[in-house]
Amino acid sequence: MATEIKTQGTAEFDWDALALDGYTVAERSEMSDRYEGTLTSIAEHEVIKGTVILLNKKEVVVNIGSKSEGVIPTSEFRYNPDLAVGDVVDIYVETQEDKYGQLVVSHRIARVHSAWNKVNEVLKTGEIITGFVKCRTKGGLIVDVFGLEAFLPGSQIDVKPIRDYDVYVGKNMEFKVVKINQEFKNVVVSHKALIEAELEEQKKQIISGLEKGQVLEGTVKNITSYGVFIDLGGVDGLVHITDLSWGRVNHPEEIVELDQKINVVILDFDNEKKRIALGLKQLQAHPWDALSEEMNVGDKVKGKVVVMADYGAFVEIAPGVEGLIHVSEMSWSQHLRSAQDFLKVGDEVEAAVLTLDREERKMSLGMKQLMPDPWEAIEGKFAVQTQHTAKVRNFTNFGVFVELEEGVDGLIHISDLSWQKKIKHPSEFCKVDEPIDVIVLEIDRENRRISLGHKQLEENPWEVFSSTFAEGTTHQGTIIENKDKSGIVSLPYGLEGICPARHMRKEDGSNAQVEETLQFEIIEFNKDARKIVVSHTKTFEDIEDNRPSKSGGASKAKSSGGGSSAVKKVNQATEKSTLGDLDALAQLKNKMEGK
Repeated sequence: MATEIKTQGTAEFDWDALALDGYTVAERSEMSDRYEGTLTSIAEHEVIKGTVILLNKKEVVVNIGSKSEGVIPTSEFRYNPDLAVGDVVDIYVETQEDKYGQLVVSHRIARVHSAWNKVNEVLKTGEIITGFVKCRTKGGLIVDVFGLEAFLPGSQIDVKPIRDYDVYVGKNMEFKVVKINQEFKNVVVSHKALIEAELEEQKKQIISGLEKGQVLEGTVKNITSYGVFIDLGGVDGLVHITDLSWGRVNHPEEIVELDQKINVVILDFDNEKKRIALGLKQLQAHPWDALSEEMNVGDKVKGKVVVMADYGAFVEIAPGVEGLIHVSEMSWSQHLRSAQDFLKVGDEVEAAVLTLDREERKMSLGMKQLMPDPWEAIEGKFAVQTQHTAKVRNFTNFGVFVELEEGVDGLIHISDLSWQKKIKHPSEFCKVDEPIDVIVLEIDRENRRISLGHKQLEENPWEVFSSTFAEGTTHQGTIIENKDKSGIVSLPYGLEGICPARHMRKEDGSNAQVEETLQFEIIEFNKDARKIVVSHTKTFEDIEDNRPSKSGGASKAKSSGGGSSAVKKVNQATEKSTLGDLDALAQLKNKMEGK
């Protein structure tokens, strides 16, 4: 009975009404509601504000109004070395509670989220922002902007070329956002844009005060192959390579160096294009003004070859004073040659002053004037009828130009090349640069001309041929070609005869053909025109020759009759006599065969 009473009492006991901590259930509930009201409602993956309550070398503890504080690595605040307790910072809630019950937050991610909003806004407004230069990279620098890594190209660091990027690493700089790639989350900033805006206004003020002829001090900013850029204190000017020195300049580096301070004179400027042309040499006296007044035409000068051209060489006889030696004044030779055949850049030469124009500042020089003129004693060295060996230089339709020595040329007329051969063009007889023996026929000193001959070195064989090949004599010959219905017949000793078509009939009635060797009778011999007319038909048949003879009648001479006594003597020895059978012509034969 007692047990039942005890059990019933335990079951009916109101445990909730028991206030062990001194608070009733109602009081505890009220206090819990009040506490929950002091906490901030936090959602994951959102950016909120937090207050720094603790700061050490490793961690930053931030109160974000939650049950627990957020702990962030100090490295995420490296960009802000002045961070202190009480500072309000952006926090990104990654997880409200990890497996250890700890709130997981990040300041870096919060900065990235808010940074994109800021950079896009700054790009629209053109606002100037401050960033931290983290490190150097290829082509520029990496900058921390709002927690984002932005790229600062080397060309956008400053208005002047930067040779050392490392001096900017670890510094805070002002920038303008110039480009954003939303897809790849890339940001490009510029420091140069800030400077340019300031310089543009400075340029307007500087250029408005410029005057031609004004001398200014500037700093060498950049050197190129065509000139030097000078910083005049906010505006740049160009000194063209031709305005650096009165002398020849191969490269501007020979005159100036980077960062050198120099005085320059304003030659011209363009307000609209903001271009300024400067000069350096104009601050010095022109070398021509300092040229000795005693220098005159005919004087000898020494100099150095500075420029070569096909038509001549420019020689500097004093800094900034040059003279031209035309190729025709380098040698007495009349042959067209290039100036490079005589001189090269750097050669020291001596020359004579040919012309001198101080007003135009021009001078022409000559080298050959300091060498003996070969035409001064031409008659003594190359007298008429003297023999010499010359070199073939070039051909014309009417003859061959040869060089007897440097500066002395002569002409061999085509008719003076050979007694026997009929030459259509001189190239058939000789070749360029080959030696050839000549004899002087005539000298024209005034016009510097010499007439030469080659065939005159031998006796005129046609004087002897007139008796050997007298009209009516018969000789063996070979038809070598047909021309104008006539046959060209090769006769002894290199002579050629013409056989008219009607005289080519053979005894059997057929006509003689090329390469046939037959007997031919001389029906005409003209030593002045060097012409021989022959006939094969007349060797076996007496036909009428309508050509008038020298006496006015028709030629009736036969191989056995007429002609000189020498011919009769030869005919008595043999009916088919040749030049070699005559004692009087044996020496000429041997000489010609030797040739």
